[in-house]
Amino acid sequence: MDSVVGLRLFIRIVETGSFSRASADLGITQPTATKHVAALERRLGARLLHRSTRGVSPTEVGAAYYDKCKLIARALEEADSLAALMQSRVQGSLRISTSVAFGRRVLTPLVLRFMQRHPELQVDLGFEDRYVNLVEQGVDLAVRMGRLADSSLGARYLGTNPWVLVAAPAYVAAHGAPQAPADIAQHPALVYSSVQGDDRWHFSAGDGDSTAVPVRGPLRSNNLSALLAAARAGMGLAILPRYVAHASLREGALQPLLPHWALPEQEMHAVFPSPRLVPGKVSGFVDWLQGQFEGAWWAR
Repeated sequence: MDSVVGLRLFIRIVETGSFSRASADLGITQPTATKHVAALERRLGARLLHRSTRGVSPTEVGAAYYDKCKLIARALEEADSLAALMQSRVQGSLRISTSVAFGRRVLTPLVLRFMQRHPELQVDLGFEDRYVNLVEQGVDLAVRMGRLADSSLGARYLGTNPWVLVAAPAYVAAHGAPQAPADIAQHPALVYSSVQGDDRWHFSAGDGDSTAVPVRGPLRSNNLSALLAAARAGMGLAILPRYVAHASLREGALQPLLPHWALPEQEMHAVFPSPRLVPGKVSGFVDWLQGQFEGAWWAR
């Protein structure tokens, strides 16, 4: 029998004066309880309980042993309560990982707002565009774009990350705007080398029609800020996440193209090392994040 269960069993026997009542309280059989106490007495080399037709009572040694067991049981309860409290509270150190552009433009202000709500939380916020192994690198939570591969990680869906085709007004004035996806082949493309099919841009229409357009141009980069700067400079067409392009679209430095055609949207997930026993600091942050990506979140 587990030593902690055995300790609690002995306490209940003394307090109830009955093997049957104590074993019922702990959900075990009376023979199991009797065997445990007999084994305990053999191990200690002392008789702990008097047994009579009137019930069970502790011996002098048993009474002293009971007092010590009560102290241990109380300490165990306090330890359990402390662990449960720490598991449920948003406190301690939270290590977060995400991509560079999303982290700088979107996640940083959200993290700062969350920290203001939870002053006992300390955050280590890392930006990397490469894949991060959460377990090996001690990361509590990552925000990732795109469909998740099957894995043992815990994950929560946050929302979608929409993309938009853009160009500078000066570029459109000089070269015209594409009227259909096929027209893009006549324009220089600023290619993001990490997602969206790389050298093929995929579009879908409201009627279910879809097409893939091969593209080429003067600049390829895995950095969205570089592509944004090139698009603003009038060097060609670019597809960018809405959160990257929003400020430039609002101020008129870029304009959207092919408004009746949609680019694929990326799923956004919060992922964490395990779906079981998720710490309160992680579940609390994820619960809060899920409310931040509704509607046109990139405009907020």
